Amino acid sequence: MSGNNKKPLVILTGPTAVGKTELSIKLAKAINGEIISADSIQVYKHFDIGSAKVTEEEMDGIKHYLIDVLEPDEEFNIYVFKKMAMEAMEEIYSKGKIPIIAGGTGFYIQALLYDIEFSEEEGDKTYRHMLEEKAKNEGVEVIHDMLKAVDPESANEIHANNLKRVIRALEYYNETGMPISKHNKEQRQKESPYDFRYYVLNMDREKLYNRVNLRVDIMVDNGLIDEVTKLKEMGYGKELNSMQGIGYKEIRDYVDGVYDKYTAIETLKKNTRNFAKRQITWFKREKEVVWLNHEEFDNDKDKILNFILEDLRKNIM
Repeated sequence: MSGNNKKPLVILTGPTAVGKTELSIKLAKAINGEIISADSIQVYKHFDIGSAKVTEEEMDGIKHYLIDVLEPDEEFNIYVFKKMAMEAMEEIYSKGKIPIIAGGTGFYIQALLYDIEFSEEEGDKTYRHMLEEKAKNEGVEVIHDMLKAVDPESANEIHANNLKRVIRALEYYNETGMPISKHNKEQRQKESPYDFRYYVLNMDREKLYNRVNLRVDIMVDNGLIDEVTKLKEMGYGKELNSMQGIGYKEIRDYVDGVYDKYTAIETLKKNTRNFAKRQITWFKREKEVVWLNHEEFDNDKDKILNFILEDLRKNIM
């Protein structure tokens, strides 16, 4: 173990479709760990195919937290994630095990890792309601352009479809006069309360994009359209945060007749590739990160796992 009194924490992340799930489970088995999902869609029940949700069979006996715990119309944001994740960590530590944060939402990981404080918005909701109304009438791109004008860094990180985060960034600027990206940068300089190792799994960009395209085709073959249709029939509207997730928004537009099937699938592939690109950009800005590029390990998953185990032995175990 390392010489400090901080509790150990392992993070395994990377862009979508890079192979985090399988590796995280092998890692958990090797270090007596349990997994906390840092994914904004897998937390919802009924969102299985489009979120590439880990199955019970894939879990292979490893306990996972923050998977399948909320109904699609329940609120899930940075505050809810942080509270639920910290409760899960306490449970894991109480068993004498090591928490592994696995998933691709860098914003969530950062908030947990550095115990970043966010002032939960309790005050005047007028500005927010105005933006929501404007988005409804003029489209989400108009709101995203407003953010681009005052905080281009945040606009580059947050997709226009993620209306809640776009609005929160605008609210923060409206309340403080400071871009939320600057606030986040300052918070990132905080020292972590954990003895952590932060691994980012990555691969050649072209290969990753091919994997993304193939994954979308497999999701469609496995019934993604039926899954989205069922969610619609259950009464879950497209305005819900859960339904704005990549994979659900595009296919819902097909189900609603906005796109034909081919256009919906190609749009989904493009949006997922762009998302992967934004994830990589985010992780490149994080400090104290260990990059694990598949090519440097001859694309051998066992070699990557062995490297992680050796690195953990040297640093926190």
